[in-house]
Amino acid sequence: MDALKEADIEIVLWLNQWVGKYGPLDQLFELLVSDYFIPVLLALSLLWLWFSVRDPESRQASHRAVLTAIVALGFANLAVLLINDHYFRARPFTEADLNLLFYRPTDSSFPANPAALSFALAFGVWQSRSAVGAVLLVMAALWSLSRVYAGVFYLSDVAAGAAIGVTIAYTMKFFLRWLEPLPTLVIRIGRAMHLA
Repeated sequence: MDALKEADIEIVLWLNQWVGKYGPLDQLFELLVSDYFIPVLLALSLLWLWFSVRDPESRQASHRAVLTAIVALGFANLAVLLINDHYFRARPFTEADLNLLFYRPTDSSFPANPAALSFALAFGVWQSRSAVGAVLLVMAALWSLSRVYAGVFYLSDVAAGAAIGVTIAYTMKFFLRWLEPLPTLVIRIGRAMHLA
């Protein structure tokens, strides 16, 4: 067994030992690990960022941040799907006796798709709107780490997913600049339709 896999298993086992010992902690992690709570908060944050800003200059930055986040999210998902087509890693609960706070996913553990998507979205926003982006990065980290605690990902899966998300979001900011005037046109169409 290589050193990374050994460290991954030790971390999951150490974290998972706390599952079932403190009811309120389990309830918090059941909320954080779910497929709905943090993803809905992330989506609502994008909607808020898109519609809430009134100052024209800040509104333009917000719209570009949301556009970058959405495009980055799509490409991060594509990257994970392509990696999963060529590499499969078993989930921690298949290799160790763990107390799960989540259902048993059957897809590859590596890279962690929730980490890739949430970090792509959060970092996409952070590049233009750092205060909001920082809050979203904290939510992405909580969602990703809660899945390690719950026994469905290894820490290296989450780290790889986060790296993919951040790298793609960083790249998409420049890609959208290169595509000008298309992003500006999309934003103008949204405004013309009273969607911005």
